[in-house]
Amino acid sequence: MFGCLVAGRLVQAVPQQVAEDKFVFDLPDYENINHVVVFMLGTIPFPEGMGGSVYFCYPDQSGMAVWQLLGFVTNEKPSAIFKISGLKSGKGSQHPFGAMNLPQTPTVAQIGISVELLENLAQQTPVASAAVSSVDSFTEFTQKMLDNFYNFASSFAVTQAQMTPNPSEAFIPANVVLKW
Repeated sequence: MFGCLVAGRLVQAVPQQVAEDKFVFDLPDYENINHVVVFMLGTIPFPEGMGGSVYFCYPDQSGMAVWQLLGFVTNEKPSAIFKISGLKSGKGSQHPFGAMNLPQTPTVAQIGISVELLENLAQQTPVASAAVSSVDSFTEFTQKMLDNFYNFASSFAVTQAQMTPNPSEAFIPANVVLKW
């Protein structure tokens, strides 16, 4: 039903089922992971009115499990990218995995998925620094890239008096690039 992907590693498509409605993926060597992708495989949809809360769990200095809500996946939003690199020093939050005795080792973290009602998912607040990548961040990147391009191109600007005729060069007015 679910998959988990970390860049540079094989896809994990078989979570460990720890309860009827709870699943976990182990993340060995989690200190070297920046982002994790959680997705539905497309083979089994959530039951009507249900979705999955996605949690990140890591062992604190004393070896106790610290769970943090990252976000959710649903039939309408079947995948999400979460940034986990900044979460390793934060505080835990309320989670549905508390009563379970999941083994923790110092170098292994876990991604937990809890199947819940959509109404409950809407009321939950994920950890702010786990910001899910979205189109807005892509738009922001594109704007910064184009600003950088304009600044770079402008650094070569010359006045009309400084131009020397050269049939092999083409000149584009800076205002054309700016209008674009």
